[in-house]
Amino acid sequence: METFNTLISLDLLQSADPKPRIFDCRARLGDPSWGARAYAEGHIPGALHASLDEDFAAPPGSGGRHPLPDPSALQAKFRTWGVNDADQLVFYDDAGGAFAARAWWCARWLGHEAAAVLDGGLDAWTDPLTRAMPEVTPGNFSIRPSLTRTIDAQTLLHRLPEAVLIDARSEPRFRGEEEPIDPVAGHIPGAVCLPFQGNLDDDGRFRTPAELAERFQGMPEDVICYCGSGVTAAHNVLSMRVAGLPEPLLYPGSWSEWLLDPDRPRAR
Repeated sequence: METFNTLISLDLLQSADPKPRIFDCRARLGDPSWGARAYAEGHIPGALHASLDEDFAAPPGSGGRHPLPDPSALQAKFRTWGVNDADQLVFYDDAGGAFAARAWWCARWLGHEAAAVLDGGLDAWTDPLTRAMPEVTPGNFSIRPSLTRTIDAQTLLHRLPEAVLIDARSEPRFRGEEEPIDPVAGHIPGAVCLPFQGNLDDDGRFRTPAELAERFQGMPEDVICYCGSGVTAAHNVLSMRVAGLPEPLLYPGSWSEWLLDPDRPRAR
């Protein structure tokens, strides 16, 4: 089977043999149980529910609203889901890949290269949904050398003001004109605003590699991606990989961690 490590189309997903392991990553910020309810009401056949808050993040705290999960805990979850090292993983949501990209990034973080986001997500699926849960047997998923790059708050602080950052949030949040989630508005100095939605075309599918390469043109190899809590930042990481660009760094804590220390500089 061909390996997919960024995106997979619906046609290729449906024709893949053996069938990939599919994960429903639908989520709503501020409502951790919403994804499970949506999954129970109907999902792509064969898909398992995967939770942003319970599986792909640790509890909120000093590391921000969605700190990275404990690697061993995530490994155990993948095994519970029946994932083996040779499996192709496919993640989808109904938000343009905003949450599926975080799952994709986490799989790569643990060294699993055969991981992809369903281009177009649930909206691309044209066949009936199901409420049936697939039967699984425990898998042998192992932690391998990471395929991602991260940076922590202290290292980032030392790199300012030379660091170049990409903020995946909306322009109003970036400029500090509004902040519906975090207690402080603004952005990290040195950042440019490239909202993750700009990676998608009018049909909700990812833009072509050439279009994405143009969008991220001029970014240095050590550019740092962040957002509110390290979730939609992964969408920009994925888009840069689709464009054939080097793997950027992810600042997992993002703005929700950065603002916790009043001594860290802020811009508006």
